Amino acid sequence: MSVKVIGAGLAGCEAAWHIANSGIETDLYEMKPIKYSPAHHSPNFAELICSNSLKAQRVESAAGLLKEEMRRLGSLLMECADDCKVPAGGALAVDRNEFSKSVTEKISSNPLIHIHHEEITEIPRDCMLVIATGPLTSDSLAEQIFSHCGGSLSFFDAAAPIVTAESLNMEKVFAASRYDKGGDEAYLNCPMNKDEYENFYQELINAERAPIHDFDVSDPKVYEGCMPVEVMAQRGKDTLRFGPLKPVGLRDPKTGHRPWAVVQLRREDKDGTLYNLVGFQTNLKFGEQKRVFGLIPGLENAEFMRYGVMHRNTFLNSPQILNSDYSMKLHENIFFAGQITGVEGYMESASSGIMAGINTVRRLNRKETITLPDTTMIGALSRHVAFGSETDFQPMGANFGIMPPIEPHIRDKKLRYTAISARSLKDLSAVLENQL
Repeated sequence: MSVKVIGAGLAGCEAAWHIANSGIETDLYEMKPIKYSPAHHSPNFAELICSNSLKAQRVESAAGLLKEEMRRLGSLLMECADDCKVPAGGALAVDRNEFSKSVTEKISSNPLIHIHHEEITEIPRDCMLVIATGPLTSDSLAEQIFSHCGGSLSFFDAAAPIVTAESLNMEKVFAASRYDKGGDEAYLNCPMNKDEYENFYQELINAERAPIHDFDVSDPKVYEGCMPVEVMAQRGKDTLRFGPLKPVGLRDPKTGHRPWAVVQLRREDKDGTLYNLVGFQTNLKFGEQKRVFGLIPGLENAEFMRYGVMHRNTFLNSPQILNSDYSMKLHENIFFAGQITGVEGYMESASSGIMAGINTVRRLNRKETITLPDTTMIGALSRHVAFGSETDFQPMGANFGIMPPIEPHIRDKKLRYTAISARSLKDLSAVLENQL
């Protein structure tokens, strides 16, 4: 029986990689560059849309633990990410163009992966199948999937703008990481005093937004992790100051004081020629982005290489449809992977691709599929997919709240997270020794 993987995003690449590295020929279908979704622009695989940050590196953090688990499972994307990283303080951020290029080259050079650049409009039935088409699945295939699966759910997320380094006013901008973590090259900072912040805030909440079709504009379902900055601002005047614009851990070297608010810019590429506005996912009209964000000190003459955009993310009601091994309950030869399953985040999506790939091979070889223990982050995410609320299922990213607590309880949060991470890696090692 042949194996097909539909979609060469983060999850699809991981799935195809793991299947092929098990010695099985794999057909990987990707509609780019023949056809692009509204949010994709590069012909390369594993394109990063929302941000170039893969979140925290520390293994004692939820995001860092997830990445370490993936490394131990032989993740292709973690290998590429580590090779393409750029300074980002305590986070792992990558040069997104180099990252996608690296993934594409490795996938393309694998002799057992056969790449087909074409749009799939119907679900194949005569094969082992991994559907990893992502939250922006083309309309024709989406209709097939959702009629097959009994409907879908959807929410909206957004991407932040990117500006050129040479267009910044460095007389106002200063380089520093919070609490001096990660070196001064990781972030640039645009400090605001109280008057500058309040003026920016008023213009932001009153700025004109781009029209979005097919959902209730007055009450949109927006993923918290990519909430448009203008939507967040409407929660209260100081919401941004305690969120993405918080000034804690930063001092303006020109004044020696902590600013009232700070807009951070994170390096987008290895050469430091491009920076993205951290936390500035937005759905403002492009002209309004240039006007309003130009009120930020240091961005008066900023050249925007990409404006922020908002797009629809669609996902399955997975607890009704999927098992914890990412296979369909009614069609055991069909696996899903990526954000369409209800895991939220770059690495979360990729990790589901690893598991879908592993289990596709096991099913093809007539072995029992596996689910990692819920004491691991990958296992906890798959448990959410399979056993979350069927009536109000929502996407979930890596966090310690979805994992079993440590007993006896450890009051100190840092020590507790360290213990949870140690337990996870110990339990994962046992699986690797005995089952994989």
